[in-house]
Amino acid sequence: MAKPILLYTSLCLLLVLFNGCLATQTSRQQQRFNQCQLDRLDALEPNHRIEAEAGVIESWDPNDKQFQCVGVAVVRRTIEPNGLLLPQYANTAQLIYIERGYGIFGAVLPGCPNTYQESQQQQQQREGQQRDQHQKIRNFRQGDIIALPAGVAHWLYNDGDSEVVALSLLDTNNQANQLDQNPRHFYLAGNPEDEFQLQGRSPRGQRRHQQQQGQGRRERGHQQQQGQGNNLFSGFRTEDLADAFNVDKETIRNLQGFHEDRKNIVKVKGRLQVARPPRSREERERLERQEREQEREDEREQRESHRGGRDNGIEETLCTLRLRENIHDPSRADIYNPQAGRISTLNSHNLPVLRWLQLSAEFGRLQRDAIYVPHWNRNAHSVIYVVKGRAQVQVVDDFGQTVFHDELQQHQILTVPQNFAVVKRASSSEGFEWVAFKTNDNAQISPLAGQTSILRAIPADVLANAFQLSREDVSELKSNLEQQEITMVKPSRSSSQRRAIALMKNLM
Repeated sequence: MAKPILLYTSLCLLLVLFNGCLATQTSRQQQRFNQCQLDRLDALEPNHRIEAEAGVIESWDPNDKQFQCVGVAVVRRTIEPNGLLLPQYANTAQLIYIERGYGIFGAVLPGCPNTYQESQQQQQQREGQQRDQHQKIRNFRQGDIIALPAGVAHWLYNDGDSEVVALSLLDTNNQANQLDQNPRHFYLAGNPEDEFQLQGRSPRGQRRHQQQQGQGRRERGHQQQQGQGNNLFSGFRTEDLADAFNVDKETIRNLQGFHEDRKNIVKVKGRLQVARPPRSREERERLERQEREQEREDEREQRESHRGGRDNGIEETLCTLRLRENIHDPSRADIYNPQAGRISTLNSHNLPVLRWLQLSAEFGRLQRDAIYVPHWNRNAHSVIYVVKGRAQVQVVDDFGQTVFHDELQQHQILTVPQNFAVVKRASSSEGFEWVAFKTNDNAQISPLAGQTSILRAIPADVLANAFQLSREDVSELKSNLEQQEITMVKPSRSSSQRRAIALMKNLM
């Protein structure tokens, strides 16, 4: 008798858990559905600014409906020469686009060995100290995309003579984020400010604000006496950390950031002394080529070992991940038209770590008056950041309504939800440059115009009946599409193209 009761109780418990999980998933889907009911899109600019000792941090409001719909947050950091962005990690996968400048960065991958060791000369300069070892340090330069998994601690250092501008996109909808939709940076050092200024904009932010005002906070005597830091070490008792690290309390207080006022980006004393690749231009370019070739060779070997059923261990998979690829290089353009411009895409095929992150990127440049033909992103949201110039941009939703029709300018952001159609036309003399982050590791577009237009793939009789056109008009339309470039066109004033434009207007 006991067994049937136990079985019945277990089944009931499973049913409750299943319904609870299903309800949670349905609630999240419903929430996202409501957030994407957008009848208007806006060109967004940063609305929060932090001035640190060695740089500036600007962020866009992550609670804006457009960011909530696509599930991302964006922050831009300007790092002065000899400035160090303090070590940190995030609750989300992220892509960092280096808009300007060059430097070095470190990404600490769990379980990987410390393969970089300082030279004997560096050790001799610090007599009596053990030779320093650490994980791999990588160079970065203008046009690089740096891919970072959730929870991976990283830092950036500007070792050049001009500013570094780094734009970070955090994918809060990423499956690696098991928390809420709030972007969170967990700093390991200093006394950083909240980069997204969530106070007052969310329940979590309101609670944090109340805690900072002393409401509902459990007072800690040692923090009252020494000040309050905002890094991970700050919340632990000084005595416990001193015992855990086997160092004195004064060292721990430095770790905790008490009375620290340099904020998120600090000035390095002298120069940063680390074991690192050389930085002369010729040698740097040569080593970067060798590094890319070696990393690609490692990736090929890993794929072959997986096909062969062999397991090479963590050091030959996670620890050799290539985290960086330059998207500016004209030689790697996927689409090129000397009169119109070029487009380069970065996805999991040319940077395999993106398959893990479920993100990709696109860099484009349009010559003046050139058009990136109407298209939609079939399987991803798109977050467009203007690097340079201006463009007239239109976005159309599923009801055929224009939700954006305006000029997009430098340093503005426009989010384009999945399947919304978009067209760009460069409107400034310097053209139009942009980088677009996409929420799929292999994002695909469907063009309405150009050689790969979906209209060319539809039978002429279907088009004639659908748009109430004659067979002759449809034939001319498809013929003109065949003569166009793939996705980028430079309009001319020929009568045939003017007639094609008129036909396209009839279709719309």
